[in-house]
Amino acid sequence: MNQNYRIKSFCHLKNQSLTVNGQSVFDDASEDFQTFIKNAYKFLKTDYPKFFKMDSLSKLAFLAADVLLKRENLNEEENNIALIFSNRASSLDTDRKHQAAIENEEEYFPSPAVFVYTLPNICLGEISIKHRLYSENSFFIFDHFNAEHLHLYANSLLRNEKAEKVLCGWVDLDENGYEAFLYLVENEGEIEHNIKQINRIYTLS
Repeated sequence: MNQNYRIKSFCHLKNQSLTVNGQSVFDDASEDFQTFIKNAYKFLKTDYPKFFKMDSLSKLAFLAADVLLKRENLNEEENNIALIFSNRASSLDTDRKHQAAIENEEEYFPSPAVFVYTLPNICLGEISIKHRLYSENSFFIFDHFNAEHLHLYANSLLRNEKAEKVLCGWVDLDENGYEAFLYLVENEGEIEHNIKQINRIYTLS
């Protein structure tokens, strides 16, 4: 059976701006990422104290995912939603901080809190804990946004009933350069889930 899946919702978080389904939700003048993401967190009334302990990549991914998942009225016990994320830099931003701590001979004491976040899939774990997601999650590294891979993988998970919904996208951060684009795929929605449409909504902002 050839099932046609749909994109139910999508969001962009970049250039001091958050948009959902192509519509502006939040804008901020702060060019510094930490200031911007903190202001966005407050504006969205996100209630998750662990957010402030996360590294920058996890904060970016967590907030973008939270924007879409909060709209789903999820079950408080268990949710069968898979996560497929990707970027070009892995956890490079945090890796640099960890390496700097190792190389500091005078104050050598690598922080376990920093070391934990040198793995890109940690941000998937934070999202899964907050929203009680109990399905597959993967983080891929590509040179650029790869709609083809996201499309094939998401469709495979849904077709084989490994997940009821799939949250896909691109979450990339390196110093003050950042970009998050996530979209939710399931059986319902106004946008057909195909490569052309994925690329179209990716370039909307």
